[in-house]
Amino acid sequence: MSNSTFNLKTPRVEVVDALRGFAIMSIMLLHNIEHFDYYYFPEALPEWMKVLDKIIWETLFFLFGGKSYAIFALLFGFSFYIQNDNQEKKGKDFRGRFLWRLLLLLGFGFINTIFYEGDILMIYAVLGLALIPVCKWNNKAVFITALILMLQPLEWIRYFYILLHPEFVPKPNLSDQYFGMMGEYLKSNSFTDYAVGNLSIGRLASVFWSWENGRFFQAPALFMLGMLVGRKKLFITSIESNLFWKKAQQYSFLFFIPLFAFKTFLPEMIERKATMNSLSIIITSWSNLAFMIILVSTFILVYQKESIHNLLSKLIPFGKMSLTNYIMQSIVGSFIYYRYGLGLVEYTGATYSLVIGIVLFILQLTFCTSWLKTHKQGPLEYIWHKATWIRSS
Repeated sequence: MSNSTFNLKTPRVEVVDALRGFAIMSIMLLHNIEHFDYYYFPEALPEWMKVLDKIIWETLFFLFGGKSYAIFALLFGFSFYIQNDNQEKKGKDFRGRFLWRLLLLLGFGFINTIFYEGDILMIYAVLGLALIPVCKWNNKAVFITALILMLQPLEWIRYFYILLHPEFVPKPNLSDQYFGMMGEYLKSNSFTDYAVGNLSIGRLASVFWSWENGRFFQAPALFMLGMLVGRKKLFITSIESNLFWKKAQQYSFLFFIPLFAFKTFLPEMIERKATMNSLSIIITSWSNLAFMIILVSTFILVYQKESIHNLLSKLIPFGKMSLTNYIMQSIVGSFIYYRYGLGLVEYTGATYSLVIGIVLFILQLTFCTSWLKTHKQGPLEYIWHKATWIRSS
């Protein structure tokens, strides 16, 4: 391998791993202030801390809510591109192996759901099937398909139907019903009650919520866009890629401002709740996409600055072990907050939970950095890789 080839590949790998580490870190912080979907706000806290809790909650959700997941989805599609491209260069078809890989991911997601019902791995394992047919399409066809999905066509159909039928009253969201049912087993002190509840009631609550909030359309669109980013070599530092990310940053900022303002004032502009809900899902989806592109483009551009690069590159081990970290945070986090463990949900608002999340991140980052000094992959990444390529020639 020539030095030029090595230098060409290194920046792409580094920035992707660091960006993935950033996404997992921010997901962890959000999960902590949410108490891993056990929503409880302690009343015994002093008023100044309740105010601080609200500021932290709103700030973190503004920065990362719906965006960290979107970055993760984008990189999921990019990872598929890398593996598919590597196999194509060897004259092999990766699609069958990828289907098996998704089945393995479903298994990891099942394990994760035992501890945390909001797991996204199982949903990604199912929605990832969308990549199998489109991976053979040209860039234009993939982009148009992603664009149609990102437009949230089902919500537009629902919006115009409700608009044309004033007498129509939509049914309440199923997720609300199941989240309400979760309240029963969340009061338990038994791990078994949590595990059974998460795998049944909690799992349905999470799936219905994702469906009702447009994630079933947005996630496959992001997978496809991630694949296109790989095809276009946009994670490789070059004059062309830098120009792309600068333009993406600028245009996304221009789109985000009116979208966020529209989303904020939507309840005051539209009286009928049924039509407002559909528009809210559409606008929120677009707003999150725009801000996610701002985050990604800014990360990539500042990553090239030496002083900032030295700091952000410390996220690389965390990103390389994203699967291990994602599941580990569910196991540890649920034990910290749920009643079968330490039960800290009763005592921690967003401020305390954020501190706990930061401490957990530092501990995980330390573990990842140490682990990768003697191993090429994280423990779960190794298992996933070995199982993916079992019986391969």
